[in-house]
Amino acid sequence: MFTFTPLLGAQSDSPASQSLLELDGGVKILVDVGWDEAFDVAKLQALEEHVSTLSIVLLTHPTIDHIGAYAHCCKHIPLFSKIPVYATTPVINLGRTLLADLYASSPHAASIIPISTIASAPASDSSPNLLLDPPTPEEIGSYFSLINPLKYSQPHQPIPSPFSPSLGGLTVTAYGAGHTLGGTIWHIQHGLESIVYAADWNQGRENLFSGASWLSGGSEIIEPLRRPTALICSSKGVEKSSHLSRKKRDDTLISLIRETIAQGGKVLIPTDSSARVLELAFVLNQTWRDNIDGPHADTYKNAHIYMASKSSTSSVRYLNSMLEWLDDAVRGEAEAAMTKGDGQGKGQSKAINPLDWKYVKQIERRSQVERAVNRTRPCVMLASDSSMDWGFSRQALQTLANDSRNLVIMTEKVSKIDQMKSSVGRQLWEAFHENLGHTSPQSGAKVVNADGMTLELQDASTSSLNADEMALYQTYAARQQQLHSTLQGDNTIADPTATGITEEQEEEESESEDEDEDAEHQGRALNLSAQLTQSSKRKVGLTDAELGVNVLLRGKSVFDYDVRNKRGREKMFPFVAHRAKNDDFGDLIKPEDYLRAEERDEIDGVDMRDGAKNESAVGQKRKWDDGAAFSGAGGGRGRRNSRPQNKRQRQDKQPQDKSKTHQPDDIDAAIARATGQQMRGGDGGVGANGTAAALDESDYDDDAESDYEPEDADASGPRKLVFETRSLQLKCRIAYVDFAGLHEKRDLQMIIPLIRPRKLILIAGEQGETQLLADECRRLLGSEDGGGGTGSEVFAPRVGEVVDASVDTNAWTLKLSRRLVRRLVWQEVKGLGVVALTGRLGTEVVDEPAGASPSANDENAKKKLKLIKGETEDSGSADVESKDLAVKPPLKANTPAATPVLDLLNSTSGLPQASLNPTQQSVHVGDLRLASLRQLLASAGHTCEFRGEGTLLVDGTVVVRKSAAARVEVEADVAGLQAPQGWATRDGGVGSFFAVRRAVYGGLAVVGGI
Repeated sequence: MFTFTPLLGAQSDSPASQSLLELDGGVKILVDVGWDEAFDVAKLQALEEHVSTLSIVLLTHPTIDHIGAYAHCCKHIPLFSKIPVYATTPVINLGRTLLADLYASSPHAASIIPISTIASAPASDSSPNLLLDPPTPEEIGSYFSLINPLKYSQPHQPIPSPFSPSLGGLTVTAYGAGHTLGGTIWHIQHGLESIVYAADWNQGRENLFSGASWLSGGSEIIEPLRRPTALICSSKGVEKSSHLSRKKRDDTLISLIRETIAQGGKVLIPTDSSARVLELAFVLNQTWRDNIDGPHADTYKNAHIYMASKSSTSSVRYLNSMLEWLDDAVRGEAEAAMTKGDGQGKGQSKAINPLDWKYVKQIERRSQVERAVNRTRPCVMLASDSSMDWGFSRQALQTLANDSRNLVIMTEKVSKIDQMKSSVGRQLWEAFHENLGHTSPQSGAKVVNADGMTLELQDASTSSLNADEMALYQTYAARQQQLHSTLQGDNTIADPTATGITEEQEEEESESEDEDEDAEHQGRALNLSAQLTQSSKRKVGLTDAELGVNVLLRGKSVFDYDVRNKRGREKMFPFVAHRAKNDDFGDLIKPEDYLRAEERDEIDGVDMRDGAKNESAVGQKRKWDDGAAFSGAGGGRGRRNSRPQNKRQRQDKQPQDKSKTHQPDDIDAAIARATGQQMRGGDGGVGANGTAAALDESDYDDDAESDYEPEDADASGPRKLVFETRSLQLKCRIAYVDFAGLHEKRDLQMIIPLIRPRKLILIAGEQGETQLLADECRRLLGSEDGGGGTGSEVFAPRVGEVVDASVDTNAWTLKLSRRLVRRLVWQEVKGLGVVALTGRLGTEVVDEPAGASPSANDENAKKKLKLIKGETEDSGSADVESKDLAVKPPLKANTPAATPVLDLLNSTSGLPQASLNPTQQSVHVGDLRLASLRQLLASAGHTCEFRGEGTLLVDGTVVVRKSAAARVEVEADVAGLQAPQGWATRDGGVGSFFAVRRAVYGGLAVVGGI
């Protein structure tokens, strides 16, 4: 059984991709955890419902469409972080930098809390837009460290999640998909099901990335991906109006850029921050390197290239460490340059490393972007992101929009996600296609003059919560905490402030070790009791559906729970384990149980939810950075700076702002920050000689500047999102060059008929292009709608629609007679027993010959005979012989039909004499691997070496070939048929050909009929 359900990205305008595959035995596989620029939590509800039953998660590409919601799910969805995740190494590394840039650049990425999840939310049309707590850079790094890395063509049997059933021999294999570095086509093998999941692949080879791994050096599909039971393929790109080759595409882009910078303009290319930006940066860097001394040298020397994102340095560093994932030509040049750079001879010419991006400058701060676009010299800026709703592309557009010489080049189609409003990138896309424009004389591309056009911008910023909004947030936090504890299997409600209290105690001990211990203990006890009191007041009940089986414990007057179609924890009565909390000194003491009445009244009157008070309460400790605790400017500064390390620790524990990130492994940024602090001296931006540092116009960038930006200061506590709408007048020009790197309609028309899937499922496309491709595939594959009737079935499901794509098999249940079983000769093939037989199918059991040994079935038959015989005697009926009972047991009216029995052919069957003695030709079953054959022959003393793909040369005389159709051919010359000297005793005096043939047959099972 195999059912497919698209959770996101099927006949939808949203490019997000999420797919659920359910196999036999309750095995559930989630492929991709995509999101879109709306960052709507409601779109993840379908995924959240299946989390508790998922077995594994597979990731395909390091883009927002395929991995954007991964960190959000790990942080805010219970049990998701316990599910094993598998991806290639580039997807892990580049996905980490993508999400770090996303959460640092867009406050909206933290996502707005749905009001429907707050039980006590006011019934009003206006939403306070409360933000969830975003994952910190450290948390993002820890989430991606949990992903299991895989290599291409590496079959792997994954480990299931703790709450998943056994996978039953499930095997997943990753193959190259193109489009992005490490992009994956997944092959999933489970029982009779062979599933190929190919989303957003590119067959064409690019400058930096290889193409998809469909073909094996010719026009044949590689064997593992051929004839699958189901092919899940994306339908993007079938409505493209222009089809440009790679060289024509690159020349068009370079011509537009050269024409713009020659006139003194600037070029903005909005793209992603980790995937397609690498291909664009590589093309530009190669162009600048090849033309820096050419006929347009003055034009290129006067322009700079910037790669602007808050994780650009990390992305480039990861690229240089993943050479094996690049195109073969690029990898060869890079390895040759590294080898020659080690000092092999003085007369050799220095090789150029294509990954040495000398002409591409990585910038990660808003101040650097502002200086780059405000300079008088032209530049080319690759800025995140393509939607221009977040990232540096939006900031750059606001500066470049007022100059008619500037050009905005879009490299991929921007979808319209929200029907009420469009993103900035979507507005530019519609303006480009709705206006006629003019043709560029150099590149031949269409260029639209946007002079007089107005863009509607919606700026998002964060602010603190008021008292009412804080109460809503605390209600939501308490409710989610209870829901998490329920789903995690803990039937006791944990104190939501327990972790914070522990951190506070450790912090107080580290910063004030010399204070009086009695007073310190008193302050902790009062704070602890107050927080416990407030937390008990904020507990919120859950619905019966959210409680699940725990409703038997927490629900009122609930004594029954339906466990049908449930599995795991939901099928067992909940058990509450009361654990005695103790430490090294015995049972823990609750301070709130020993408070005096006046102390309890005083504490209950303090509102602990605000988190800060103007005056210290009784027993509360003073902080080192508390300005009210010190007097005098000089003394206060000196005391606050006396423990800078503890202050940094407290800042690290506070929630990070969405507009600032710091990579945990970014050593270069740490060194640059330390260097900048030494060069600036005591006051920021002012040197030791008292003069402000000035940036030379000839410098590429200010490399000594610190990473610290005052406008990105951290904000502690819960936040809300505030939107502000404004207009932007455009005078710049707009162009489009297809750099998406996706398959086209002609690629699908060529590849899909070669794959010949039994069932084809189309996903990841808009409604129009999906229906267009579905009709075309039905015609190519000869399906029922196409008139053939015997071809493949083509499905085009919508979001949430379940497709039954099980393999078509004709299976019946039957029994084998005893004398037939005794004559079977089983052959073992990869742990399975295989036999070929011919028999007669009947409905009655043939009598056993005399002298037959009893078996377990005979014993069971005797027990049934005694039981039936006893019932017959009780009813006063006559005795019945055992033979009659064994052959024809009494049947009731509602008894189902008897199971047919397969028996040997005999002369009394009534069949023609020619059919009684059929000729069964022996067949060879199994899959021979040349690597295993080479190892076997080498251990026997033969000389073996590979000569090309799928060719093995043995002893220089015998050639073993394995074709793409898994056909093994053995060829030899005359010398291979003769036995060399000394082989008379070792190999029976046979030549190499016969020894190889014997080894080939030994690796296969010979199945013969009876």
